[in-house]
Amino acid sequence: MKTEIRNKYTEGRIFNSLLSLALPIIFANILQTTYQLIDTFWLGRLGANAVAAVSLSFPVLFLVLSLGTGLTLAGTVMVSNYKGADNQKMVDFSSSQSVFLIFIISGLLAVLSYFSAGPLMNIIGAGPEIYDDSVAYFKVSSFGFIFLFMFFIFQSLMRGIGNVMLPVYIILITVFLNLVLDPLFIYGYGPIPGYGVAGAAWASVITQGISAVIGIAILLRGKHGIKISFSSMYFDMKSLRKIFNLGFPASVEQSTRALGMTMMVIIVTSFGSEIVAAYGIGARILSLIVIPALGLGIATTSLVGQNIGARKIKRAEQVANLSNKIAFFGLTGLGIILFLVAEPLTAFFIPNDPDVIKDGALFIKIMAPSFGLLGVQQVMNGTFNGAGFTKASMLISIMSLWVVRFPLAYVLSYNTSLGYEGIWWSFPISNLIAAIAGYIYFKMGYWKIRAFRMRD
Repeated sequence: MKTEIRNKYTEGRIFNSLLSLALPIIFANILQTTYQLIDTFWLGRLGANAVAAVSLSFPVLFLVLSLGTGLTLAGTVMVSNYKGADNQKMVDFSSSQSVFLIFIISGLLAVLSYFSAGPLMNIIGAGPEIYDDSVAYFKVSSFGFIFLFMFFIFQSLMRGIGNVMLPVYIILITVFLNLVLDPLFIYGYGPIPGYGVAGAAWASVITQGISAVIGIAILLRGKHGIKISFSSMYFDMKSLRKIFNLGFPASVEQSTRALGMTMMVIIVTSFGSEIVAAYGIGARILSLIVIPALGLGIATTSLVGQNIGARKIKRAEQVANLSNKIAFFGLTGLGIILFLVAEPLTAFFIPNDPDVIKDGALFIKIMAPSFGLLGVQQVMNGTFNGAGFTKASMLISIMSLWVVRFPLAYVLSYNTSLGYEGIWWSFPISNLIAAIAGYIYFKMGYWKIRAFRMRD
């Protein structure tokens, strides 16, 4: 059985391997976004303040989660490398060490977030009408950090060995469970009191707890390619240092993205509510495009890592090249379709506001042709991550967002005749520069040197 799994990703058709990994990952990401949709649906029945309280908490929650979830990438990289080398002992040991480190970090973040909920909500400007609800939601959500991170590391480890379907089944179950628990804890029923906004957080914490318990139980049983053990969960400084060195750049990358999203919103809000609405529509479209781009990037990380572990650097390069082509042509094609239907698509979200429809459609038309370049950037990041060169991914992402997109949006919108359209143009320009930078660095081949170090 071990040989079959190894050969599936280090031998045979690369295209089949990529799709078999990427499609379940994309589906899992789509399922995970439904948590927010379900919460918004039920909270919307409580009123605008309830939705506002959660919306205000989300950027801070996302930032905290980014700091921890970046470290789970190290699990994917290390496990894929050892799996490709057919070193089951190190697969199990590095997995145990990863679970141990993530558990400690998630516990610290949970405690810190819980006690800083009030000050954080004050900093981001929670008004008196939503302050109590936003603090309550944030505090309850903090309880779930440990569960959430435990499932994230389980998911990352499974992806590392190529077992991508098992997490999908668990997510599917918990999404349906959350659909039932949300109204139960928000409104109450029978002996269960209604907790209002905090009820949505409690529903999520319960489903996160169930998924975490299932995931860790699977890892402890060892029937699905990885067997962790409590005896291997101790401070092995060599392993923990390696996990931290691989994962910390990813944490920085994700947290700077979260901050960058906030900064872009600040620029947009200065142009009025209609532009904010138009930006919101474009941002929703972009978030949908990012899902397949990220899915392909994560699949590339796993495949590149396994082939490096199997001492097949040339095949790892072939994986990256093919993944690049799929991302560029596939997402460019999708971008062209969105370009053609930009106006009716915008009208679907806001049907009775011609100005917002016009501005939102323009944003989509300017941004859509560069979706293939966004896909290339994610694949390049996935390649560098698979080679253990997570600092390269971090630097490219920081350059794209903080050196190019944000300053360009500011300069073009405030200092040229483009006005708010300058914000729209910052997206394709930053996508182009990041894709070119990533691809040139890929062709320079330094990641191969890092791959040999990672392998050895």
